[in-house]
Amino acid sequence: MSAPSQSLFAHRDLIATLAWKNVVVRYKQAYLGLAWTVAKPLMMMLIFTLMRGFIGIDSGGVPYPVLAYCALMPWMFFQESASEGVNSVVGNAHLIKKVYFPRAIFPLTAVVTKLVEFGVNFVILLALMLWFGMLPGVQALWVPLLVLYTVCAALALALLGAAINVHFRDVGQMLPVLLTLLMYVSPVIYPLALVERRLLVEHAGGAWSEWLYRLYTANPLAGIIDGFQRVLLLDQPPDLQAMLPGIVVVAVFLPLSYMVFKRAERHFADVI
Repeated sequence: MSAPSQSLFAHRDLIATLAWKNVVVRYKQAYLGLAWTVAKPLMMMLIFTLMRGFIGIDSGGVPYPVLAYCALMPWMFFQESASEGVNSVVGNAHLIKKVYFPRAIFPLTAVVTKLVEFGVNFVILLALMLWFGMLPGVQALWVPLLVLYTVCAALALALLGAAINVHFRDVGQMLPVLLTLLMYVSPVIYPLALVERRLLVEHAGGAWSEWLYRLYTANPLAGIIDGFQRVLLLDQPPDLQAMLPGIVVVAVFLPLSYMVFKRAERHFADVI
């Protein structure tokens, strides 16, 4: 186990306490409580389903509401984990000035907190699948690894963003807008198979088609979303070839983000 992992593991009780506090504070005075967790993806699923009726999107034989919700589940987990992680250091300035512990706990806690909401959405997805007469197969055993991959992708962005946001608060305001734009170049509304067919089979991008597809799959969310849809809805293993560019990006970006965060954290108490 690496030194950073050992340090964070040693503070696992603190991470669990802060994560639970975040959950309680978020829903303490909300009458519907965790129901708000599923309200947003359900509404977006309904909007996407309505859009599909006008523009026509091939869902590959899978009921489109299930396909869309299965895409929204990891997407919203990533989006909200990264957004809250970026603002986590500034939002806990009072703790940073009082006591020392690894500051990476704050972005990590933001991601762990969103795992609770991810779990709720996962249950709703299973219920939706049952409604349409679908059951996950043995390939669903890939889900924990896909969740871990999503956590790493969100944490890579959260660590770097949190370090920069301490000095430039515009980052915390700008990131949700950028992530919303990123959703449209991720297979949320449409499946990855559609992009693959257009670029690799029909060569819609001409001589640049294969390069454009590799660039598209360098977005980790492309492989993550497609992976969830394959293992849960199609009972197929993840397309590791499509996931490889994104895995390389996260494998390089996560350690670099942590290094930037560690170099910046020594000045957090002075800047905040």
